[in-house]
This record gives sequence, structure tokens and C-alpha cells, in this order.
Amino acid sequence: MPTYLLAFLLGVVAGLRSMTSPAAVSWAARLGWLHLENTPLAFLGFTAAPYVVTVLAIGELINDKLPKTPSRKTLVPFAARIVTGALSGAALGAPEGALVGGLLAGALGGVAGTLSGYEFRSRLVKATGGKDLPIALLEDVIAICAAFLIVS
Repeated sequence: MPTYLLAFLLGVVAGLRSMTSPAAVSWAARLGWLHLENTPLAFLGFTAAPYVVTVLAIGELINDKLPKTPSRKTLVPFAARIVTGALSGAALGAPEGALVGGLLAGALGGVAGTLSGYEFRSRLVKATGGKDLPIALLEDVIAICAAFLIVS
């Protein structure tokens, strides 16, 4: 699959769960699936990086289920999804010299994932009688599986 499409899709994942894409990219770099050596994003493959980012991702998965968590469409969560999508997309593009293109594709994917993920979840919650938790868990599974498939 073309790098820019994968970067965009990883951005979409960041729109669903902002830390899932960086965690997937960091593990891919650490495991040698994604070669970030000699790139500005080499730090993602450093020994502690995948563990730190994974803890943040797990925290986000838990926080998302709390009643006081703000909408992903408010300024800070929306911006975080764009930034992590951009970072993850840049990491996918970096080994091929397409860091900037990957960054842009990932950022656009972050926007698309944030808005479409919000609509997906809202409509499914409405369609299933207002029960948010099962839909939130489904969204978690989709984000994690998609991220793994994209980086592997």
C-alpha cells in the first residue's frame, strides 16, 4: 500500500485514539519493522519509548470511558489527535524520505478520524439505545487492530 495512504490511515487511527498510533509506530520501530534510524524520529525506537507511549495509550483508553472526559472535538483533544496523527504519519514516511508528506497525510487523517470517529460513535450509541461503553470498547478494538495492521 502506498506510504501516504498508510500515513493517512494511521492518522485516522489517531483521530479515534490519539496515543494508539504513536504506540504502534514506536513498537514497530523498536521491533525493527519500521526503520527510523538516522531520522529525526529515531527516538520512537529507543528502548523505553514504546513502553512509555503504551502506558499513555492505556491511560487514554481508560480515560475515554470516564463521564467527565471532554469531547474529542474540543480544542485540546482535537489538536492532540492532529499532532499525534502527524507524528505517526511522519514516522511512516521517514524511512522513504517522505517525512513531510507523511506528516501532512497523518495530520489530515487525524482530522478525518476525529470527525468521522465522533459521528460513528454518536450514531451507534443512538442506534443501540444510548449505551456508550460497548461502542467505546468497539472503537478501542478498531483503533488497536487497525494500527497493528498498518505498521506490520
